[in-house]
Amino acid sequence: MIPHPGTAPKETIVTRSAPALDLDAILDDENTRIVVCCGSGGVGKTTTAAALGLRAAERGRNVVVLTVDPARRLAQSMGLTSLDNTPRPINDIQGSGRLHAMMLDMKRTFDEIIEAHADPERAKQILGNPFYQSLSSSFSGTQEYMAMEKLGQLRRSGEWDLIIVDTPPSRSALDFLDAPERLGRFLDGRLIRILLAPAKAGGRSAFKLLNAGFGLVAGVLTKVLGAQVLKDIQTFVSALDALFGGFRQRAEQTYRLLQAPGTAFVVVAAPERDAMREASYFVDRLAEERMPLAGLVVNRVHRSPAPALSAARSTAAAEDLESRGEHELTAAVLRLHAGRMQLAAREHREQEHFTSAHPTVPISQVPAMSEDVHDLAGLRQIGELLGSR
Repeated sequence: MIPHPGTAPKETIVTRSAPALDLDAILDDENTRIVVCCGSGGVGKTTTAAALGLRAAERGRNVVVLTVDPARRLAQSMGLTSLDNTPRPINDIQGSGRLHAMMLDMKRTFDEIIEAHADPERAKQILGNPFYQSLSSSFSGTQEYMAMEKLGQLRRSGEWDLIIVDTPPSRSALDFLDAPERLGRFLDGRLIRILLAPAKAGGRSAFKLLNAGFGLVAGVLTKVLGAQVLKDIQTFVSALDALFGGFRQRAEQTYRLLQAPGTAFVVVAAPERDAMREASYFVDRLAEERMPLAGLVVNRVHRSPAPALSAARSTAAAEDLESRGEHELTAAVLRLHAGRMQLAAREHREQEHFTSAHPTVPISQVPAMSEDVHDLAGLRQIGELLGSR
């Protein structure tokens, strides 16, 4: 999370040769319909998404912010006790726009898909299946895919003119982009085709029509999974077969939506080696996938109120005072300043590495603050920092 602004300066300072990221121009553009905040975990994606959503709403847009952060920071900062799978209005907006927020419930979203695209009897059969209950709650990639599904639902509803997405926290920020392909591989996988074969061939008599290969595979699976688990999987796959094409089609539609000109990807990073490397990798991946990149937001950038006093001079002055046993407090402050300048220099080098590899990517910086964001006022000032150039 980005700390609370306090009395921090409002100017946005960018690294050498990097163009400035004009987020206000993106938010004010009526053609911008989706903003995706992405990056590695713990870099401030949720707060950035919330701050951009609030700023856009107070500048006249009708906005919904979709978060998947289990820490529920978005609800707390917006004055709500909790968020769920339904967009909730945010009050106390200063401006002509509207703001809603929601937190993805991946199982509820999966259930809604089944209920909307299957007849009542088949939906009941699927929802009550033990394998489905496990798949919808914990299968690898389900959260990322359901985030894509929910994004598609929000866009198709036409209720909001701007959707801001806080992508899932995961080990790899690329999981959000990979989710549709991963689901497609699962649905088209050899195991699924084998399990579908008996049902497609006509029930019990189908086993007579299949070659010995199925019997061999089924025998192995029974030993590994158990007869009941295998039966649950077969029942689930057979019931869901008619919906597979719909899953794939909607995933492809949402993927194309992310490539459209009305979408803007904002990569969020901290000025640390791992986070900047992840940001660089993500920028490359977005280019490969032809996704529209807006730029990079670097959070928690450390600065000093006395940048003209170098770390070396500050350390030398502190050592001189200490050697004479004078002004202990002043010496401590000088050493603190030296440490701050050294940290700022390291952060600057990390950003320079990114800029040298991606010189045309616009960058905006948000300074490190003393407190966490906990209310709309904090989000509002973060939005001002993000919007200033």
